[in-house]
Amino acid sequence: MFKPLDSILHSELRLAIISLLVGVREAEFGFLKEKTGATSGNISVQLQKLLEAEYITIEKTFKGNYPLTTCKITKKGINAFEIYVEAIKSYFKDLPSK
Repeated sequence: MFKPLDSILHSELRLAIISLLVGVREAEFGFLKEKTGATSGNISVQLQKLLEAEYITIEKTFKGNYPLTTCKITKKGINAFEIYVEAIKSYFKDLPSK
């Protein structure tokens, strides 16, 4: 039987954001925007959903006179990502052999 997939991570952009954060642990908004190629508005919406799921934390500060948003992955986020990856792997394991 196929394992259920986390609906939070089963969004292309949210999965991309979490995948990036797994590798770097924390990143600025501009970095995430550049790497994903998404619009500022779309990233903001997806970050809010990840924040509500407690997969990330968001810190808003200033760098000089400019706002700076930094996102950090949480232990819950790392765990959710690992479970998601294992669930995806199970889909391939359960394929019938040729």
